[in-house]
This record gives sequence, C-alpha cells and structure tokens, in this order.
Amino acid sequence: MSATHVAARVEDGFHRRLIPFLRKRGWRPRIISYIGYGNSDSVRVLGRVVLSRQQRSQDAGGKASLQEDLIARRGWRSYVTAPVSYLPVSVQVGGASHRTVTDRSGYIDLTVGDHGLDPGWHDVQISAKAAATISARVRIVSTDAQLGIVSDIDDTTLVTLVPRPLVALWNTFVRHGTARHVVPGMASMYSRILTDHPGAPLFYLSTGAWNVMPTLVQFLRSHGFPAGPMLLTDWGPTNTGWFRSGQEHKRVALRRLAAEFPHIRWVLVGDDGQHDPQLYREFAREYPNRVAAIAIRELTPGEQVLAHGTPVPTVQPGEERQFTPAPEMSGADGFDLAPQVRRALGSA
Repeated sequence: MSATHVAARVEDGFHRRLIPFLRKRGWRPRIISYIGYGNSDSVRVLGRVVLSRQQRSQDAGGKASLQEDLIARRGWRSYVTAPVSYLPVSVQVGGASHRTVTDRSGYIDLTVGDHGLDPGWHDVQISAKAAATISARVRIVSTDAQLGIVSDIDDTTLVTLVPRPLVALWNTFVRHGTARHVVPGMASMYSRILTDHPGAPLFYLSTGAWNVMPTLVQFLRSHGFPAGPMLLTDWGPTNTGWFRSGQEHKRVALRRLAAEFPHIRWVLVGDDGQHDPQLYREFAREYPNRVAAIAIRELTPGEQVLAHGTPVPTVQPGEERQFTPAPEMSGADGFDLAPQVRRALGSA
C-alpha cells in the first residue's frame, strides 16, 4: 500500500491542532446533510460532520436558521471548515439504525441495504455525539423507471463569468454564493423530460466542492430546476495527490449509476467547455444501449476563453473519429437543446 500523500498529511496535521483549539472555544460538531439516493435494494446516505460555533435558536425577530446561514454566507465561509474525522455516526433508515464512521475529511457515505422504503422522496435521520440530529433527503428510484438524467452544473445549468482557473478562488473568497447566472431553458427542458417520463430521476454530477452544495440547491430551486441528488467532490488534498481528478470523479460516478440502475437509459447533459463530451462518449461506448441521448451546451467564444483559454471547444486527439452509439445534439442553451432531445427520446 502506498504512503499517504504529503498534502494529506499536512492537512491532517493542521486539523489535529485546529480542532482542540476550536473545541476549547466552544465549537461543537455539526452535521451537514447532502441529498442521497437509492434503488429497491439499497440507499446511499451522504453528509459531513464539521466543527461549528453553537447555533442560537431562531427567535421571534426572525434570526436565520442554520440552513439559511449556510446558504447566505459569503462564499469563502463555506470552505473554512474543521472536519471531524473518524467520528461514530448513527443513521436511522426505515425504522432501523445503522452505524458508520466519518472519513478523514469528516464525510459520511453510507450504503444501507434492505431499507424498506417505497419509491419517492424520504427523510432519514443522522446523529452523532455532541451534535444535533438532522434529517437528510434521499430519493428512491423505482424499478419501473426506464429513463434518467445526469446533468453537469457549471456552464450547463449556471455560468460564472470568470476564467476557469480562478472560478474556485472567485466563488470562495470574493463573490457571494448566490451571484451566478442561470443558463436559459435548461430548467424547463429537465421539467418537460421528467413530465414525459414519470418516475425518471435527475442527478446533478459536478466537480464542484461539497462545501457549496446548500448554495447550489437554493440556486437551482429558485430558478425552477427539478430536485435531484447531487454528486459533488471534496476540494482538498487526497491520499494520493494535492487535488482529486475531476474527470475521474465523473467517470466513477457514471459507472456507479450504471451499476445501481441497470434498467435505466440516461440522458447525459453537459457543456463543451471542458471534458463532458469526451467523458459521455466514453461512457456510451463502455455501456452500449444505456445512453438515450448526449446533449451538449455550446459555450460562446468568450465563455470558451474563460473555460480553457481558447475560443473554440477542446477536442481530444482522435475523438472526432470515434463512433458513439448514442444520438448526440448540441445547442446554445436549453431552448435549443429541448426539441432535439425530445425528438431523440421519441417525445416530439
């Protein structure tokens, strides 16, 4: 087994010194819930435990709730966290209690079998020592569902008009988390597909950090996007390097969805600013007949420059010559893509 990367060791050492310091000042564990999902056999519960100042109860004057505080706080505050590593956690699903432990970054990722939950949305309970018990939403996908949507987030549903190398810094330290621009027509396209295919799940798959998930959920909800589980990633060092691979994160997530929902054909939605077209075509070749359509939002030349430095989409060598066993379409926004996707799905 290879040794832990130096970046992870440095981060772990910093947290070992920070956490006792914060505890002495009254900080206590706080559980943050993420949106999970499952099938008829198992459900995946996601969350994180971090240290936080003790929250005062909402009073008659209208003090913000914890969730509202997470959404409204300026971007950098979402990233300044002290994770509680290797903390025992209890998850209550369908009347049964299941135990797990947070990982080195405080994350909870528990798969529970024989959950007994019907298809649809449910609340599960997450509790840990010295932390308030919270509810986490999970979506159980029916075995009758034959279609699903996987959507990228950045440059597909929302746009941040700064150079891609600076996006994380901009969102983290400068701009308020809610100050983003929606991509026109995407919300209505997703809603129409889900209306035409009742029971179809929608997953938001992004290389963005879990830290901003509450803000993303609020942004998408406020602009009419259907609710769906989010598959994000950790932004810090890993056991093998300074940063995790965004491409590999998406690749692994797609394969897991294919394994968990073998009865579903996917509409894969992304943009041509980075690697979505290549990843989706690769997935379609690896899983023939499992991709119903690939819909790519075309960035403007200005957005392309901000995404990767040139005014034209990036293309992997030889990619344009490879066969993709799925219909593929492109357009400037959801209004361009929607009729093409509906024709591909036979809904026009």
